Amino acid sequence: MSTNPEQQLIERCRGGDDEAFRELVDLHKRLVFALIARSVTDQGRAEELAQEVFLRVYRGLKYFRGESRLATWIYRIATNLIAEERKPGRPIQVSLDEPAPGGDRPRIDPGVEDRAFSDLELRDRLHKAIERLPVPYQILVNGHYLQGLRYEDLSDALGLPMGTVKTHLHRAKRLLRGMLEGNDV
Repeated sequence: MSTNPEQQLIERCRGGDDEAFRELVDLHKRLVFALIARSVTDQGRAEELAQEVFLRVYRGLKYFRGESRLATWIYRIATNLIAEERKPGRPIQVSLDEPAPGGDRPRIDPGVEDRAFSDLELRDRLHKAIERLPVPYQILVNGHYLQGLRYEDLSDALGLPMGTVKTHLHRAKRLLRGMLEGNDV
């Protein structure tokens, strides 16, 4: 057995150790859910997709060759699932838990300058702008800027050359800046 803790965990999972798989999920669930939640606005649907990611991990672990880090491989599964979810022609998922647009919302006194509200509004505009980016740019922005993944990890996970990752991130930032400065969101 390998002395690498990640490899040991993988081997235990492959051997049918349910506790090992729970450990694997616990190690990676925050990253997976955060990535999906930034791309899928309905929290219930995001949770379903996160479960689907780990189902695919469970089924595919026997095929994992270890040429990249396990986190990179899981990230790749999540990004592929997000891309599938956002394909044109897929039915739109509607949450029955969320209030309808125009429903009950808290009233805010417009005369009061509320810094927290301004920050919330800016984050909302940024989130909407990211949603308007092409899916490959969304995945890179979410991974690098919001999840803190390194260029190398994104390059490995997405099978892209390092220069392409950097170029796409630069273009995505330029598009976002234009959207936010032009109030297109």
